[in-house]
This record gives sequence, structure tokens and C-alpha cells, in this order.
Amino acid sequence: MKRVFSVSQINSYIHRIFDGDYALKHIDIKGEVSNCKYHSSGHIYFSLKDARSSLRCIMFSSDRPKGLKFRLENGQQVTVSGSITVYERDGTYQLYAREIVSAGIGELYIRYEQLKRELAEEGYFDFEHKKDLPPYPERIGIVTAATGAAIQDIRSVAKRRNPFVQLILYPARVQGEGAARTIADGIRYFDQMDHVDIIIIGRGGGSIEDLWAFNEREVADAIFEAETPIISGTGHEIDMTIADYCADVRAATPSAACELAIPDVYGILQQIDQYRNALDLIMDHRIQTYRDRLSHTGKLLAARHPQALLSRQRKQLTSLSDDLDHKMDRRITALRHRYQILAERLTSASPSARLKGGYVFAQDQEGHPIVSVKRLKPREPFTLIFSDGQAQVEQIE
Repeated sequence: MKRVFSVSQINSYIHRIFDGDYALKHIDIKGEVSNCKYHSSGHIYFSLKDARSSLRCIMFSSDRPKGLKFRLENGQQVTVSGSITVYERDGTYQLYAREIVSAGIGELYIRYEQLKRELAEEGYFDFEHKKDLPPYPERIGIVTAATGAAIQDIRSVAKRRNPFVQLILYPARVQGEGAARTIADGIRYFDQMDHVDIIIIGRGGGSIEDLWAFNEREVADAIFEAETPIISGTGHEIDMTIADYCADVRAATPSAACELAIPDVYGILQQIDQYRNALDLIMDHRIQTYRDRLSHTGKLLAARHPQALLSRQRKQLTSLSDDLDHKMDRRITALRHRYQILAERLTSASPSARLKGGYVFAQDQEGHPIVSVKRLKPREPFTLIFSDGQAQVEQIE
């Protein structure tokens, strides 16, 4: 009967073979660092690669103090000493590094730095060549893989922020041979057709090899020559690709690129509502101010109306007339009182008043008063005036 093994048995068997090989227990391997990641636990996960192959590696935090004297980064050429064994759970083998020493700079990193210097000298990265993103795009061209996570993330973000924006995909290869050509073709396609407002290029994160298509001059030329604004989102937060330097705007991820390209329509609508409410309050306040001003002006106008002026003058005239009448009455009463006093004084001082006391008044025939007896002539008549009448008399002697 044929014997059937479990996966665990096979992985365990291979693990024992690796552990039994003395050469794999103490081995030195030279290669270029790729896909290097520092874990929060202190472990370092990376790959060693050459022109044809790559090897997964790990250095535990306990080996770092003695085995690593510099910061490990992508593109470095290093020699790693350690052992190769099988990780039974995943059925994969990897190099467990005990010591890492620098062996120079990797070939890809050298090519990257050379091209970056060349393009910088030619003005590809100059700020004056950067184009502003339109604030409210209607159509966005996307150059990325048709089946990758990047396009799904972009669609999700676009639907959440503004479902009315049209997304047009140019399916491009984003990794491997010929990838740079398809990316450049996608950029030129959208730019020449002139039917998109923004172009997004990018892919998810990866090692320097995975992202190498975005470090090719062909892609840089297409970006620099394009008239349409371009956002680069290669999903590589630590190191920037050549495409990131050339693009008008750089985003950390394809999702972030979509957020930069598409304004949040719901946020805009909410802001419009806030502006509308604020404007209503301002208009209400201004209208009330004008109403108050109009009311005040109306009162001033009414107060200065000829009819109002005439009415006030009539009232003033009536008041002055009443005051004059009151003053005249008081004046007349005072004069009457004074007249009575003077009349009484005059009456008491008049001759007729004295006649009542037994005095008489003498006058000649012409009516002249006789003030002395010497003026009387014998047998000449004269008149004596009493208080109650008069009598004709003559001088005897």
C-alpha cells in the first residue's frame, strides 16, 4: 500500500535535511538588500538578491547588537553570515543572519542615483514645471494594473469622495519586463487624447525591484512631456521613485493619490450649507440694520415734513398766544390795580373832594378861579361852587 505523508511531515523532513547540512549551518552570502523592513519587535526582515535570484532573510533583535553596526537599507551591497533553515509552518526556507557587513552599494541603487542626478540636471524635477491640480476634475485617467489592489483602492476612495467623477483605466504592467513601456504608453494615451483632467500612475508597495518600472527614464520622459497634471502614488513611503520626483504631485499610496485628485463632494456640500447659513445670518442682520435705518430715516423725514413743521409751529404759536394772553391779563390786572390806587389818590387830592368837607370854590363870570378877595369888585357878581351845587353872589363893599 502506498504511504501518504502530511504536509507537516514533509516540512519537518526537509527541515532536518537543512539542519544536517554543515554548509548551510555556517554560510556567508553576498547580495543586494531589498524589501528591508524593521519590525516593532526589533527583528529585521529583508531579502538578498542578485541578477537572477533572491533569498528571504531575517535578523533577530538579539543578534543585532553584535552582528550589525549600521542601519540596513534597500540597495546596499552586503555580506551576510548565518544559517539557512526551513520555517516549517510556511514550508519556506530563509537565511537567519547572525552578522551583516557592508560590501558596497547595489547595482540598482547606483543606476537609480545616476538617473536621478541626470534628470535633476536636465530640470525634470524643477518646481516651475509642476502643474496645479484642477480643483473639480470630472474625468481621471488611471495607469496601473487592471487586477491589482491599487485600482480597487482608487475605486473605493473615489466612490466615497465623489461617485460622479469618471474613472478611466489604462491597464498597464507595473512590474517586470516591459512594465516601464506600458506605463509611459498609458501616460501618453491619456495626454494625447485630452479627455481627462488628471492622470494617476502607481501601484502598491514593494521592494526596489518591484517598483523599478517607475525608476526608468522612459516613464520620466512621459511624465515630463505631458500637459496633463500627473499624480504619482507608488505605495512606497520611505524612498521616492523617479516617477515621484517627476510628477506634479507625489502621494504615498494610490489611495492617497485619489484623495488628492478628487475633492470630497459631501464635505463641499456641507461647507456650502455652512456658507448658506452664515450668509442667511449676515443677510438677516443686514436687512434688519437697513430696516432700522429706514425706520429712523422715516421718522426724521416725517419730523421734517412741511405739515409736521406747520403743526409744530401752530402748537408753538398757540403756546405763545396763551402765554401772551396770560401775561397781558396779569399786566392789565396790575395796571388796573395801580389805576385804582392812583385814582383814589387823585380823588382824595381833588378840589371837589375837599368841597365835601365844607369848602367852596369861587370863580368869576369868565370861569377863572378867584384866589384872593382883592380881585373882587364892589357889586360885581361871582359864583360859589359847593359840593352839591353853585350859587351867584355879589360883593357888597
